[in-house]
Parts: sequence; C-alpha cells; structure tokens
Amino acid sequence: MESLTYVTGNYGKYIEVKEAFESEGITIDYYKCDLDEPDVNDIEIISKEKAKQAYELLGKPVFVADSGFYIENYPDNPGYPGAFVKRSGVASNITELLEIMKDVDNRSCHFLDCLTLYDGLEYHQFFGVSKGTLSYEIRGNKTEKIKSNLWYVFIPNNCTKTLAEMTDEERNNRPDNRVSAVDEFIKWYKHKVSV
Repeated sequence: MESLTYVTGNYGKYIEVKEAFESEGITIDYYKCDLDEPDVNDIEIISKEKAKQAYELLGKPVFVADSGFYIENYPDNPGYPGAFVKRSGVASNITELLEIMKDVDNRSCHFLDCLTLYDGLEYHQFFGVSKGTLSYEIRGNKTEKIKSNLWYVFIPNNCTKTLAEMTDEERNNRPDNRVSAVDEFIKWYKHKVSV
C-alpha cells in the first residue's frame, strides 16, 4: 500500500496520531483541510463520507478520524451532542455546557471515535471508546496536543484528572480501559503490510 495521508483541519489531532504511528515505525503524511460533514447523527456515516471527500480531493489512500461525545444524562436530550459535537457548539462553549449540567448528578459521558481509511476501492473503519465523567469546572492547561475543548471537562474512568490536566504519559497510560481507534488501525495496518 502506498503512503497514508491523514486529512484533518485539527492540528492537535494530527500530532497525536502522528506520534502513535511513529512509535510503531510508520510514517504518515498530513493534509490540512476541513471536510464537510453530512447532517446525520451517526459517526460511522460521517467518517465514511469525509474519507470519500478526502480521497476525491487527493486521489490517493487517505484516512480521517472523527469523534462523537455522548452525555448520558444531558437534560431533555440523553446522549447529546453525539456526532454533532462540533456543529452543536458544545465543544466550543464548555462554560455553557457546564452551566446546563450544573444540577445533573449522573455525569457519565464518553467519546466514540471512528477512523476511516479509504483507498478508492474499499473503506476500512476502526472504532474506539473512552468512558468517563463530566467535571464540574474547566481544568487543565492549553497545549498543542489538545484535540478538543472537551478535554478540559472530561475525566476518564478510574482517573481524577481531566485529559487536559494529564501529562502525555498519564494520558497514554491511563487506567480507563479505553479502546483507541488509532491503535486498532495501526494493528490492522501492520498486519496488512506484513502479509
């Protein structure tokens, strides 16, 4: 398979993914581009459509990664914002999110990630999930590795810090039993190129 290109407008996402690939001896290219998202609350469909757009743009194997954020007990709309995390404004206005959630005791939430590779013929999709709770306040420091403002309010299961408060080592080794879509993709990719 020829070289892989990761297409995203989010530099923080690229840095994290690049490091994961490099740690396995795999080089990836980066193409900065915001792709259009279909108006559906389904991360799998959104990711597939964006991979198709990216392939049409570059004409070579590409992959995209999308995340949804699901708040179990969001008032009057359980599971919100889901795949609409970006378009809903939730990720860009976490102060408002915390205000809406201030009287909610069950603060369970999770990220659902979908990474889609498209080579012009086949789609390959990989999924990851990270469960946790929503903090009551914004916590953490701004760095180039922050993929989402939600990192300031998301506390992974079995942890006391938000993702934004953690060091790289703490984030990578956290005990929340998460499944990483990027790690699943890397395992598949290494097996595919070794066959």
